[in-house]
Amino acid sequence: MPADDRQLADLNWPQVEAGARTVLAVPLGATEQHGPHLPHSVDTDIAAALCAGLAAARPDVVVAPALPYGASGEHAGFPGTLSIGHEALAHVLVELARSATDTFGRVLFVSAHGGNGEGLRTAVTQLVSEGREVSMFEPRWVGEPHAGRTETSMLLALDPDRVRMDLAEVGNLSPLPDLLPLLRGRGLRVASPNGVLGDPRRATAEEGRTLLGRLTADLVAHVDAWAGAHDPGTSEDGGAIGHVSSDAT
Repeated sequence: MPADDRQLADLNWPQVEAGARTVLAVPLGATEQHGPHLPHSVDTDIAAALCAGLAAARPDVVVAPALPYGASGEHAGFPGTLSIGHEALAHVLVELARSATDTFGRVLFVSAHGGNGEGLRTAVTQLVSEGREVSMFEPRWVGEPHAGRTETSMLLALDPDRVRMDLAEVGNLSPLPDLLPLLRGRGLRVASPNGVLGDPRRATAEEGRTLLGRLTADLVAHVDAWAGAHDPGTSEDGGAIGHVSSDAT
């Protein structure tokens, strides 16, 4: 397959050195269960798709290989889930950004797994305090929080062959705020034996394409504002500019 000059993995070092790419976008996902009908890569796939859309919109962006491991401890009761926890994630991101800023002026973390938030914020706070131009973006949507209609629609738009709609089934329909104490205390399997929060049976690829388009536009707007800010990568209170995902799982 031909190389994609927007993907760091496809480039050799002379191409990187000669290029005008000044922002490294790093997709952050997770390897965790998403019900009986979706693959473990859902969050990683979404983050990578958003970064690819950003690179298509801005010529100064190159996309790093996605990090497919995050903080997914609440899914530990399901086979296949792999988690490195908050502290390890923060450490990895700090060291990764320190290395990346040797080449790229700015580093942007794009996380599609809400559970990464604690480690991500810790890392970005540390990096910004070191004077590095680092920012974060967490896509925000209104919809079912985990493996429900929203994420299933996005995967139908991105990779329908990997979605088993014949296995899709309704999960726990309670609002996420009501479930969070249980999820954090005893894990998602106690709250939802099938690993689903919502009803994926109503998902459509059209809905997924629409949402992905809006989230990509949000990401582009975020980077436009960051790139144009006098002090890139920080808000007025010194924290990283970003969005809070509705997917806290």
